[in-house]
Amino acid sequence: MPLIVVTTSPRVAPGLLSHQAWQALRSGPVLTASGAHPQLPYLAEAGIDVEVTEPDPRALAVRAAGETVVWLAEQQDGEDFMRAVGHAAVALDEPPTIEVVPGSYDLPGARVLDLVAVMDRLRTECPWDRKQTHESLVPYLLEEAYEVLETIEQGDYPALREELGDLLLQVVFHARVAEGFDMDDVAAGIVEKLVRRHPHVFGSVRAESADEVNDNWEAIKAAERAAKGRESVLDGVPMGQPALSLAAQLMRRAERAGAPESLAAAIGQGVARELFDLVRRAAEAGLDAEAELRAAARAYRDRVRAWESS
Repeated sequence: MPLIVVTTSPRVAPGLLSHQAWQALRSGPVLTASGAHPQLPYLAEAGIDVEVTEPDPRALAVRAAGETVVWLAEQQDGEDFMRAVGHAAVALDEPPTIEVVPGSYDLPGARVLDLVAVMDRLRTECPWDRKQTHESLVPYLLEEAYEVLETIEQGDYPALREELGDLLLQVVFHARVAEGFDMDDVAAGIVEKLVRRHPHVFGSVRAESADEVNDNWEAIKAAERAAKGRESVLDGVPMGQPALSLAAQLMRRAERAGAPESLAAAIGQGVARELFDLVRRAAEAGLDAEAELRAAARAYRDRVRAWESS
């Protein structure tokens, strides 16, 4: 006789089960270890009785040897429990077959729900997390962003996964701290923006090249700025970013707006003017001045370290 183990995802609304799972749940007595299993009300509504019992691996295996038994697993019914059931089954003279039927699957991105839930609990129960504000979290946001940048620059892609997680935490943290919106609002906002700015994907606009996509993007951004009452093409440029990248972004925005190059000549003389000119030269060469200086700084660091160890 078979032991059918029906698994469900805690990230999918209860009651939304696969056809195969519903068939399995009607094939024999259904057992579970918790009277609080989220699927129980929906099974009861479907006329399926569920017996709540102790999670005894041997008793479960013995019962399945005599009849078809369905075990409605919970998230905490992990590998250790199922391994114990397997060992108990093979120890019997006539062991039951064990079949796992997924009742629901995680969709891509479903683990973000776990992060939101963990953050909600931390914000409620952890004294440190509870006292944080948007302002107090700023240093961590910047630090995590630069750590992501460093792993990319070093080509350390295995480490990139962890660093992106740390950065994602900051986004979820700020969304949890906020009083006027939450993580769903944040996600909804960026989804709406991406759909709106990609009419060649989600609409009828045609764009055959990356340059055409970029032109469409800038035209849509300009229309959005006008709708929001922004008068300058430079509105929205974050002035707190590193100086080289700031200068490069200001130049790009001004150039797209058709600003004359003579404006740059009026910014003064000395080191500041020389740095500004270097940013322009880098842009004309297709280079990122900030990244180039960072690369030079890393090379200098390595040379100093080599000198120290010689």
